[in-house]
Amino acid sequence: MSAFAQPFKIFAFHKEAKNMFQLRQSILLFITASIWGSGFVAQSIGMDHVEPFTFTFFRTAIGGFVLIPVIWFLNKLKQRGGRIIHNGSKKDLFWGSFFCGMCLVAAESFQQFGLVYTDAGKAGFITSMYIIFVPILSIFLAKKVGLSVWIGVILSVFGLYFLCIKPDMAFSIEKGDFLIFICAIIFAVHILVIAYFVNKVDGVELACGQFFAGSFVAFFLMLIHDTITYEGLMGALPAILWVGIMSNGVAYTLQIVGQRGMNPTIATLILSLESVMAVVFGGIFLHEVMSSRELLGCALMLAAVIIAQIPPKKAKVS
Repeated sequence: MSAFAQPFKIFAFHKEAKNMFQLRQSILLFITASIWGSGFVAQSIGMDHVEPFTFTFFRTAIGGFVLIPVIWFLNKLKQRGGRIIHNGSKKDLFWGSFFCGMCLVAAESFQQFGLVYTDAGKAGFITSMYIIFVPILSIFLAKKVGLSVWIGVILSVFGLYFLCIKPDMAFSIEKGDFLIFICAIIFAVHILVIAYFVNKVDGVELACGQFFAGSFVAFFLMLIHDTITYEGLMGALPAILWVGIMSNGVAYTLQIVGQRGMNPTIATLILSLESVMAVVFGGIFLHEVMSSRELLGCALMLAAVIIAQIPPKKAKVS
């Protein structure tokens, strides 16, 4: 009897271990989403002290330096495991870092300028629309777009209307919301560029390279456009360190670790909670309060992001 029951015990053990692994990965991804959500609050606070390009330069530069020891540690693990380190050609890494860095500094700059005029919570939800823009832009790469994505697009349009357009504003949109909207489009392009180069080079090295490339461009934009003061930098320092270390360095690494062995759709759904956490942290630390109309817009946009992740075969109407 015990011999007969032994295979079932082994099966139950492996199933429990798998469930624990999935739970751990989900927690890591939720922590990632929470860190990214809190980043909107830090960015909003930082904008009280420094100008957009200054904030972008320091956050990207810090993010690059944080990932250097991560790359060293991961390479050491590969060496101990007896694996050959093959991180792609230096040429691919250079051009990947350059193009990804250009997209990154453009998106983060539009986001920083937008946060001057809009709330952190709203910015989080509008930014999350990159998840919908990615498959739409993929049309130009001859990729099909499923029904779920188009449903998500329609919902997001209604969500944007309730979130960004006030009842007495007719069909005009506020400046900050429009800048964040552009940011979301550029982030979608950024993801597609990453998707192209990440198959050629190491993902963490690409992230590190894009941070340094972006900071290089942001440095000159900062010198040309911004007014820099010691008092301003010191006032923004906690926010810059949080976004640079946590949002850029730690969260990106957690995302890579957390997505290993996870269903991509489930992983994306968890990461999309970034927008929800932006509202939560905005309410806690910035005392931002949304109207019922804006909350309806947030709910529609969150639903759009979730529905857009449904695989095409599940989205078909029978």
